[in-house]
Amino acid sequence: MTPRSGVTRRTALAATLGGLAAPALAQARTVTIIVPWAPGGTTDILARILAEPLRRATGQNFVVENRSGASGNVGSAAVARARPDGATLLFGSMSTHAMNPALMRDMPFDGVEDFAPVALLAFALNTMVVHPSVPATDVAGFIAHAKANPGRIAYASAGPGSTNHICAAMFARMAGLEMTHVPYRGGAPAVADTVAGQTQLFFSAATQTLPHVQAGRLRLLGVTEARRSALLPGVPTVGETVPGYEMTVWYGVLGPRGMAPELVAALNAEINRAAALPEVRDRLAAMGVEVLSETPEGFARVLRSDAERWTRAIREMGIAMGEG
Repeated sequence: MTPRSGVTRRTALAATLGGLAAPALAQARTVTIIVPWAPGGTTDILARILAEPLRRATGQNFVVENRSGASGNVGSAAVARARPDGATLLFGSMSTHAMNPALMRDMPFDGVEDFAPVALLAFALNTMVVHPSVPATDVAGFIAHAKANPGRIAYASAGPGSTNHICAAMFARMAGLEMTHVPYRGGAPAVADTVAGQTQLFFSAATQTLPHVQAGRLRLLGVTEARRSALLPGVPTVGETVPGYEMTVWYGVLGPRGMAPELVAALNAEINRAAALPEVRDRLAAMGVEVLSETPEGFARVLRSDAERWTRAIREMGIAMGEG
């Protein structure tokens, strides 16, 4: 990027924000990215990695603010109620927008209709790992072991209705296994007890599991995406053994419904540009996160498709928040 092109883009986005946004944004030049989870998680880390290059490229002050609670609903609802002026954005994920509506009876927002999809940023590599004491080195071996020991395999999750829970419950259902669900209050204690051998199986983002795999404390059996990841090309997908099994966990930036198309397009271009920077891509790849580049229209299709898919799947499995 030449200095002149940077100034031109910066001026263009500032003009778009200033012309379409509320006067407060034009004066403060601040964009708040709300993360609906506590600091330190995957969503928070991704948002903070993105914010700095956005500040440099646009001249706007992009600030990350954590508003956790109700499985991501508190922060998400705050964005749904915000003015559609570009001053408040959400760093959301598949769980808040495609899964929570099927898991919770009283939702404070519609995950599809109440938001403007801005940029589909990344897929977080999702893994299937076991404690080294489990006598299996691949998915088929694990299934054979679990079938020989019905009810004796315990799988951990970050809580009832979490992505970990849904991954494992779907796997058990499709593979015909009887396993015990052990829910925790968050992913950190769940992975810690799997490392300790208190539970034997854990499905989770590579950001949580790969350090333990590399240290020999956990064994990686597969990834849950539809295709093998370019980040770990030698690791098979779970679906290669259990046909039809797939879960792809995405993260993206959304705004309130009603944002001007010109504003959405300008933000989409800058976010995609920032995510494509080598230092950003390399840092995310080291965490097991694959950067994407998608249009707002493409993101909207993914959002709607996943909401329909996971609503159907979760109801078929009979999972709801508050269940063990």
